[in-house]
Amino acid sequence: MNFFGNRLSVRHSWIPLALLASMTAVVGCGERDGGPMAPARPITALEASFGNSPGGLLRCRPLAYDSVTQMVTPAGGVLRVSKHVLSIPAKALGHPVRITLVVPPDSVNRIQMQPEGLVFETSVELTMSYVNCNTDASTDPKQIAYTDDSLTILEYEPSVDDFHGKKVTGQLTHFSQYAVSW
Repeated sequence: MNFFGNRLSVRHSWIPLALLASMTAVVGCGERDGGPMAPARPITALEASFGNSPGGLLRCRPLAYDSVTQMVTPAGGVLRVSKHVLSIPAKALGHPVRITLVVPPDSVNRIQMQPEGLVFETSVELTMSYVNCNTDASTDPKQIAYTDDSLTILEYEPSVDDFHGKKVTGQLTHFSQYAVSW
């Protein structure tokens, strides 16, 4: 039994060394001398989808933190938070739902909606202001973008831009997180 015990401990002592050697080989792989290599630092999702060019999130002066919670029935309702408005028409909900909207202070105008994943029977309208944003005098249409927690744009919602009023209205079918984009 002592023989098997020693043999087992010797075998197990080689496993970490073998794993370390294989990890070193994988990490060391890659082309050198001008070939493709990983960037010196990772590019965040925010850097990839942020900026004042078409397809990115609009840069803004941060709004003050604001939130609102309201019970909305099948008759519909309107929720106002910071400079944004959510209009829920009658019959968009099949039962009363406690809805929370949060506007965090950030360099993008975004809104978090709860309960996350709530699906509407008919679309609702989200109007987001971008009066505090840098549009560089561009007349490119703004849109409402559905984003993940890292602010990566997942999809664009059907939107209408009121350039003179500096607000954009999008049609939403579910709750998640949204931001003003180009």
